[in-house]
Amino acid sequence: MKTRVVVWGENDKAEKLLLAIELKAEDNAVVIKSFPEAVATEAFHKKLMDSWRSGESIPWPADHQEINRPLSLTESLLPDGLKVMRSDIISRAQTEWHFVVLSHKLSSAYKSELEDLKEKISRLDGYEAKIWEELKGFWDKVQVQVREKNLFWDHFRDLKSGTNELFDALKEKRKKLNDTISEKSRENLAFFGEKLDVIEDKIEKGLGLQPIFQQLRDLQGKLKDHEFTRGDQNKLWKRIDKAFKAVKTKRFGDGAQAASNAVERLTKRYDGLLGAVDRMTRSINRDQKDLMFETKRLNASDGQLESQIRAAKITMIEERIRSKQEKLDDMNRTKAELEDKIERAKEKEADRQEKTKIREEQTALKEKVKSDIASKQISSEDEAKLARAAAEIKEAKSKKAKKATAQTKVPNLVLDIAAATKLLS
Repeated sequence: MKTRVVVWGENDKAEKLLLAIELKAEDNAVVIKSFPEAVATEAFHKKLMDSWRSGESIPWPADHQEINRPLSLTESLLPDGLKVMRSDIISRAQTEWHFVVLSHKLSSAYKSELEDLKEKISRLDGYEAKIWEELKGFWDKVQVQVREKNLFWDHFRDLKSGTNELFDALKEKRKKLNDTISEKSRENLAFFGEKLDVIEDKIEKGLGLQPIFQQLRDLQGKLKDHEFTRGDQNKLWKRIDKAFKAVKTKRFGDGAQAASNAVERLTKRYDGLLGAVDRMTRSINRDQKDLMFETKRLNASDGQLESQIRAAKITMIEERIRSKQEKLDDMNRTKAELEDKIERAKEKEADRQEKTKIREEQTALKEKVKSDIASKQISSEDEAKLARAAAEIKEAKSKKAKKATAQTKVPNLVLDIAAATKLLS
């Protein structure tokens, strides 16, 4: 959109003049140079049209007049006593230049905001994610204005250059922070890795599972007090999760895993939803700040066009907030549903664990009863064996006694026969 116009006109004396009209957007003013026909040669006119109108500087003839006027929608661009042959050019320029002034003011506001961010970043001792998000939000606003053609390309170019410098400064601070975190993360990973090695060895050996379970919970709670890179943190979480599953499997059997997984799955989904709710809430808060800013600017608007632009932007932001609020409300409903499901799943898991404990106690009792019965059976069998052995011994003694008696009777019988024979003879 051009801010310089060349047009033929005349003064109140009907003297032909060549007018060079320029907008000074930063001052919301118009500078009008008038050249009498004597100096307005074809060559000079061509230079105005080809060079000056395109933004170049040219030498001005000594014989000319200069008029400075504020830009206004209600008053004519030209002073009284001047009129032009092409009034449509002046009317169009007057309308367009008001938009140019508004765009320039918008650009100035963004440049001021960018300077504030630059000052904040210069005072930082290290990287802060909050400032990064603030700068990112600022750049998003600038891009929206460019897409809506509220900012011109040269404004956008300057703002982009300044914003990129600040992003580079923050990236450098973040790199230094990441190097420090990476070093600490390696040390913490080694420290917790050694702790897990000991616990995993205990699980493998089948030592007391309840103390091991508590050790894992304590170790898990300590992680949040130490700095990790995302990769190192994931490694530790996977090892701890695997150890928990191994303990649960040994304590409750494979059936415990399905119920536990249901709680974990719902919890992970719930945690992810909390993150989304937080991001959406922060996004709405940023829009609310933008709305307050635009409303404040609307109340201080200078001119009808600026008011219309601000009003349109306010409507757009309000619609964006409404849409996001609907999504946030839906997220909160889902959050409440998940909380209810997690509670029911935990109750179900607790009930299952109680039943498992009862079954274990019943199984242990049955085993004890079987053991006692087996012990009594062994005692009964021993008594029977002893009884049979005693009977066999008694029977053996009886047989021996009978045999001895029989042997004694045979010699006596022989004697008795011998005696009888002697008497008969």
